[in-house]
Amino acid sequence: MTHEIIMAGFGGQGVMAMGKILAEAALKEGKNVSWLPSYGPEMRGGTANCNVIVSDEPVGAPVVSEATAALILNRPSLDKFEGDVIPGGVLIINSSLIDQKASRDDIKVYYVPANDIANELGNGRIANMVMLGAYLEASGAAKQDTIMEIITEIFSGKKASVIPVNKEALVRGAACIK
Repeated sequence: MTHEIIMAGFGGQGVMAMGKILAEAALKEGKNVSWLPSYGPEMRGGTANCNVIVSDEPVGAPVVSEATAALILNRPSLDKFEGDVIPGGVLIINSSLIDQKASRDDIKVYYVPANDIANELGNGRIANMVMLGAYLEASGAAKQDTIMEIITEIFSGKKASVIPVNKEALVRGAACIK
């Protein structure tokens, strides 16, 4: 199975971190992976997206050519990437920031209020983890437990206090899909 994922939003929404965490988890699970970041003209506030490929087979090129999924955190990214998802693919839209519905009916669309959930959890910066949790539930590209291990590794030491809220964000995101 090969998952070709586009993750996109404004710079500062944690798009690159979300992609990197998924890539590291998939690697830890023995899968073949590529992670390709792309930044707009300004880092924070500009557009940012990354391509992540997770596969049981060797990954030939890091660029997503046929997206099996797109995780969209803002409206400009929806406009840009909705058409790149293959028929039967998955589109996950951050409905906290995007009031537009998907224009396609040949894909599975999930509306996840990622920012609302993050704010309920007391940390507006974890909307990306809510989206990642939703994607894991929809795709099975990596195991939630492995993602939690990676989060624990990343936020060790002085940042350890944010581990529980990041894990809760993953769980709440997954619950939006179940």
